[in-house]
Amino acid sequence: VPVTVVEVTPNVIMQIKTVENDGYDSVQLGYADKRTVLTNKPEQGHAKKANTTPKRFIKEIKDVELGDYKVSDEVKADIFKPGDIVDVTGTTKGHGYQGNIHKDGQSRGPETHGSRYHRRPGSLGVIINRVVPGMKLPGRMGNKTVTIQNLEIVNADTDNNVLLIKGNVPGANKSFITIRSAVHGSKK
Repeated sequence: VPVTVVEVTPNVIMQIKTVENDGYDSVQLGYADKRTVLTNKPEQGHAKKANTTPKRFIKEIKDVELGDYKVSDEVKADIFKPGDIVDVTGTTKGHGYQGNIHKDGQSRGPETHGSRYHRRPGSLGVIINRVVPGMKLPGRMGNKTVTIQNLEIVNADTDNNVLLIKGNVPGANKSFITIRSAVHGSKK
């Protein structure tokens, strides 16, 4: 089974937001310590309320059962079990400014016999006075937030804080991803 090995370092619960105080329910997680010199006073105060050091990444997760969690608790890899279905969100690899052939898989024109039309976009169709949104044209490729849904956890090594996820996840090696229980998924 092809798997992706994901290191899940412990996340600290920085804040718990409720409908009464904030208008919605969510859990705010902090990840990766940040040096105090690089933080401002509001960040230091926010971390002090959670009895932890300032964090480099802070992420809110909505639609979570709040009864199980308290501020300053650690969330580790043990919340996932083998066989769980998850959604993984990350930032894809950036490829810079690319043409249609690389970006959208468009076919190229003839290379010889007098053709001067090799890798250009082609006609935009019989559209009057404007370019329709979603048209396949050259532009920036990658570096977008993408969620891959319904991936299965093959194994959860809680001693080493490692998850083995079936399939691939978005982003480059050592990039920051968010793993959460699947919104629509169920085990097949």
